Amino acid sequence: MTQADRTPEGQVADAVTGNWVDRRAPAWTRPYLRLSRADRPIGTWLLLLPCWWGLLLAMLADGQARWEDAWIGLGCAVGAWLMRGAGCTWNDITDRDIDGAVERTRSRPIPSGAVSTRQALLWMALQALLACAILLTFHRTAIALGVLSLLPVAIYPFAKRFTWWPQIFLGLAFNWGALLAWAAHAGSLSWPPVVLYLGGIAWTLFYDTIYAHQDREDDALIGVKSTARLFGTDTPKWLRRFLVATVALIGLATLGAVIGRDNPLSLLVALAGPWAFGWHLTWQLRALDLDDNDKLLMLFRANRDAGLLLVPFFACSLLL
Repeated sequence: MTQADRTPEGQVADAVTGNWVDRRAPAWTRPYLRLSRADRPIGTWLLLLPCWWGLLLAMLADGQARWEDAWIGLGCAVGAWLMRGAGCTWNDITDRDIDGAVERTRSRPIPSGAVSTRQALLWMALQALLACAILLTFHRTAIALGVLSLLPVAIYPFAKRFTWWPQIFLGLAFNWGALLAWAAHAGSLSWPPVVLYLGGIAWTLFYDTIYAHQDREDDALIGVKSTARLFGTDTPKWLRRFLVATVALIGLATLGAVIGRDNPLSLLVALAGPWAFGWHLTWQLRALDLDDNDKLLMLFRANRDAGLLLVPFFACSLLL
């Protein structure tokens, strides 16, 4: 069997092997689902997890768990899939010329010719409208935050053109759910969700710097900026700083949310979440090889498991 026989037509270079889009989705939907990165689900997880952190910490802060919170958690999951898809489509529209010059991205639907720019714009609008319908079921403060989140989403694709720190703009967009989900439950914001948001941004700097090292040579040739290029061989030192900042900030947010419960066991269980999270990031740092693109991609994807570690600890703390 030849490689062409094994590889589905139109498959994107960094897609998950054997993903459902390439194997089971109707052929006419595949270019659009690939635009939305449905064949690469890690981004949806990285957008969703801060939402669940924010929701669980908001529940811990006021000690209330309502049936409405189940809808908030589910709505965030569907909304994360839709908005990640809309954001990735927007990213591919703005980067269509850059993607065509980078080995890893030239197989994406727009530079490969599978989807036109006009079709991509219509697909982006459809996803955004569906996400908006979900957002409108939340508290008005969360709705306002959801509208405001469009600003960092719109700016991010251009950040690599004017700053060496585009990962900060990605962090601003990808962790907004920590604020939104807290507000959806509580109806307002306080300092713990803001600190949680900052911790999420530090986490994004950690995992997306790892991810960006896959493209550093192509990025240098076409003049695209990133923290991977900025840090170079000093990357492990910077990742260690981001690791410490992530754990410290999420730990502080957890402390601020749970300490009012006056339940030492609940606080201990909740704080075990950031501790376990930190150990997972430490494992990633120890396994890092900046010259092995397969390992870089594996470590980037491992951040789904890292972020999920917080969820059972926060949930168990809520039950105590």
